[in-house]
Amino acid sequence: MRVVLDTNVFISGIFWEGNFCSQIINAWKEKKFYLVSSIELIEELIKTLKYFKIQMLEEIIEEWRNLIISNSILVECSNKIDIIKEDPEDNRFLEAAIAGKADLIVSQDKHLLNLKEYDNIKILKPEEAILML
Repeated sequence: MRVVLDTNVFISGIFWEGNFCSQIINAWKEKKFYLVSSIELIEELIKTLKYFKIQMLEEIIEEWRNLIISNSILVECSNKIDIIKEDPEDNRFLEAAIAGKADLIVSQDKHLLNLKEYDNIKILKPEEAILML
């Protein structure tokens, strides 16, 4: 299964152990699914980690960047999508999912979750997604 993880899933899973998001990250680390990502998504995560209210050492942020780059299917998003008008940056997750032929997007973002599915790609909350992984 190919999965795109929203930045908010990474943030919740990295900073709070034992929740559904951390279970999904652990499932990825255990190679229970393929992570699909793009340079844009990775850079968004890195920026969020750098400026998050809970400080993280630069070395650990760099470890996360390297972990994702070396353990994901990196895609180039050539087709731009304009489906989510309320928060256009959320379209990046759809673009990566399409480019990477993902089966699933896992998110806690209401704009993505309201779609439920796009181009045969399911969009689920972490607690729903963990049952499929």
